[in-house]
Amino acid sequence: MMDRMSFFSFLFLCLTSVANGNKANKHKPWIETEYQGIVMENDNTVLLNPPLFALDKDAPLHYAGEICGFRVHNGPSGSGSVQFEAVVLDRSTGEGLVRSKEPLDCESQREHSFTIQAYDCGEGPDGANSKKSHKATVHVRVNDVNEFSPVFVERRYEASVPEGRLFDRIVRVEALDADCSPQYSQICFYDIITPNVPFAIDNDGNIKNTEPLDSKNQRSHTFWVTAFDCGKNRAQADAQVVVTVKPSCKPGWIGWSKRVEYTPGSGSIPLFPSLHLETCEETVWNIQATVDLQTGHIGKGCDRDSYSDRSVRRLCGAVRGEVDLLPPPSPAANWTAALPTLPSSDSSLVFSFNGSTHVAVVPNSVAAAISGDHFTLQLWMRRGGATTQPPANQARGPRREEETIICSTVKNDDSFSHYYLSVHGCRLSLFYWPDVSAARPVKFLWKLEQVCDSEWHHLSLSVQFPSVTLYVDGVTFDPALIHDNGAIPNPAPRQRMVIGACWEPEDKQKGPLNNTIPEGKHTGKYVAGYRGLLSGVTVRPGSVEPHSVVECLYACREGLDFGDLETLGSGMKVHVNPSQSVLVLEGDDIESFNRAVQQVTYRNSLRFATPGVRPLKLTTSLRCFNEESCLQLRQLEGYLVVLQPDAPQISLSGVGPHLARPAPEFEGPRGVPLFPELRIVCSLSHAVNTAAQGMEGGALMSDAVAHTLDGCEVQPLGEELNPEREELLVDMDALRERGLEIINTTAYIAITGAESISVYEDVLRSVRYRLAKGSARFERRFRLSCSEMNGRYTSNELTLEVNFLHSLDSLYHPSHLLASQQQFLHPSHHSGELSGHTLPNPHRNSVVPGAATVIIMVCVGFLVVMVILGVFRIRSIHRRGEGTRGSAKEGSGQWDDSALTIIVNPMETYESRMGISGDTEGEGEEDEEVVESPDDASDDQRVIIIKKEGREGNPRRY
Repeated sequence: MMDRMSFFSFLFLCLTSVANGNKANKHKPWIETEYQGIVMENDNTVLLNPPLFALDKDAPLHYAGEICGFRVHNGPSGSGSVQFEAVVLDRSTGEGLVRSKEPLDCESQREHSFTIQAYDCGEGPDGANSKKSHKATVHVRVNDVNEFSPVFVERRYEASVPEGRLFDRIVRVEALDADCSPQYSQICFYDIITPNVPFAIDNDGNIKNTEPLDSKNQRSHTFWVTAFDCGKNRAQADAQVVVTVKPSCKPGWIGWSKRVEYTPGSGSIPLFPSLHLETCEETVWNIQATVDLQTGHIGKGCDRDSYSDRSVRRLCGAVRGEVDLLPPPSPAANWTAALPTLPSSDSSLVFSFNGSTHVAVVPNSVAAAISGDHFTLQLWMRRGGATTQPPANQARGPRREEETIICSTVKNDDSFSHYYLSVHGCRLSLFYWPDVSAARPVKFLWKLEQVCDSEWHHLSLSVQFPSVTLYVDGVTFDPALIHDNGAIPNPAPRQRMVIGACWEPEDKQKGPLNNTIPEGKHTGKYVAGYRGLLSGVTVRPGSVEPHSVVECLYACREGLDFGDLETLGSGMKVHVNPSQSVLVLEGDDIESFNRAVQQVTYRNSLRFATPGVRPLKLTTSLRCFNEESCLQLRQLEGYLVVLQPDAPQISLSGVGPHLARPAPEFEGPRGVPLFPELRIVCSLSHAVNTAAQGMEGGALMSDAVAHTLDGCEVQPLGEELNPEREELLVDMDALRERGLEIINTTAYIAITGAESISVYEDVLRSVRYRLAKGSARFERRFRLSCSEMNGRYTSNELTLEVNFLHSLDSLYHPSHLLASQQQFLHPSHHSGELSGHTLPNPHRNSVVPGAATVIIMVCVGFLVVMVILGVFRIRSIHRRGEGTRGSAKEGSGQWDDSALTIIVNPMETYESRMGISGDTEGEGEEDEEVVESPDDASDDQRVIIIKKEGREGNPRRY
């Protein structure tokens, strides 16, 4: 029994030991730490290196030594686990396989990274107590498949080459492949598929010619090329290549137009719209072009406003009060009478100075009005005279002497100040003594090209000591201030002013000195004379002009400009001189330079630009890397033609050819207005293209525009006005209020000043004609005309005939009859004829000779007989047609006096007292009608009216 019990205990112990050995899972699976994998785009199996095997030391135990699976986790970048999975191929050996869940695209993502982990089967079928291996990193690279064909970047390539030369590269074509791998994405070679063309292409796509090309044989060549990738896939579409053969290249400007036309009012126009520079592939690193517009012959240096200086100052808002130092010669301004003058295109007076004898001494009465240390000196200047040209190399020539423009000593409150303005070569200097008895001079110096270029320039010097500002043609220039402590003698404290030179210092003069200089006489010796032309020399004491006013007054209205600075390429520079006559372009890129040249414009802001030719020059300089073979371009010359502007038509209307009023109205204190309903209209007539509208021929269209007049003139025709008997009245207060000026003489009245048309209408409507008592005549004629732009454009001449209506009672007085007889017998001393009538002289009391008296009596008797016969004949006719005649009289009750002339017949008094009235019929005249007054009217209300309808329009004399 004891033996049996021991056997069963041993058997149970063995079975328990076996059971405990199967349940033990002591070790974790083991795999490699890193795997490299490759997968093809058209496959999903990943080939790993090393292969995927998981090992477990618990083998060969069932479950614990077996690998049940692999788990895939996200990689470092957070992706990869979604697209891949790992499966177990053999549980006992631990072999596994990695594959993609979906197709992979190398072009979208070429590489993938993720982690993988193996786990065993645990301790039983249920996988309980299974163990996991460490995580291993898997790098998978997607291998490319040649699925894309090459594609050309451009479907068409164009190039142009000069003829007769071989080129290493004419044009380069380029194709791209969308495959991701270098093997299939690279273009291995190109090929020209068009046969028999003189071109070749290399593997980089560079096309060259295999023989010189001739533009005469074939102007352009067209052929096709294709491309192959390294997988021998051909391009989807071939590319076309067009090579244009140019004739032999000649370096220079291409597209130069010698003549450029400008229509006034066009604003800015490009001067070189199609100009470009051809360098024939010469390497250039700097290009400079200078455009020179010559306008020195147009007015004073360029096109400016054509109004007079006073009118321009008014239009620009300049302060009044300037003193003219070089006025036109007249009895009141005789100090310029000895100076020679030259004609000017803008009607201004130009004085010439020769540097020695031509000097203008301004009288003390004029110089006394200019005092203080605040003043503005303005002048037009041209060095060298009318025909002098600038020297070729003035800097290297002999040293020129100083020339004085103006030299002045003026008296202030209790001291004298002195200044003189002079030029020396290309330098302008102003010496100024605030006090000649105490202070030392201060010198202001400017170095200007405008001083020595022998062209017209305007100088405006504003002195607010110690500040001095210089404007040259409206542009500001700052001076160099020099305190001169040299041995310069102080001027004598004596008031005097000289134009064109300066007086010699007193310490060098011989003889006693006078404290006064006789006005109008050149006493003493003058030095540093000026050689050149001067015009418009004025000084205005007080505050200086603002810069905007100076620029408006004297800036050029024409010049060169650049179209759009924003389109200027990089590296380009533009410079324009102050007068806008020279424009300089500089750059380093030919294409940018060509675009910049085409932006150079000419502008003229004047509505009525001065027509004529402006010479134009283009100078070009190139700088090359190889200076020896650098291109030399010739200077191009052309001209700009400013066409004739459409002339404005200034029309005066609203005033009839006749103005008839009773004589007492003219003898009133205010007289009679001559142009009460005057209308002034200014219009522009321009051609209209009627052919485009289906009409034949051409037509003119007139557009009313707002203009500015600068002068109107009222002139009596025939004799001049007799101040003792007649005068023209103008509202002087209205003229002063509007800033207009008037010249009132017996020959004419001239109203000047730039103003609008409406202002001139109001002023001219207020012009009145007044006669002295008993000075009325039969008629008087006046002529009215207006102009603008300093007389450049004139209106039509409006002629007005003034008729005076006389009463018969006043004419019956014997004194009137005697005056008529004296007028008939003795011509007036006035030689001029006034509208066909001779002005009678009532003061003539000469005795009539006897023979003349007999002739007069015979003529008067014959005239009385003829009148009586005529009256009887008319009365007989009047009785037969009394009804018709009565209606005619009623119809003619209202008559128009605009076309009537009043002529008084002294014999009518005699006929009236005889009781005779009727129509008088003259010889050969059927257009005269005598209008009777009503029977109940008094004699002093009856007048004789004769209507003129003849061709000559001359009144019939009695």
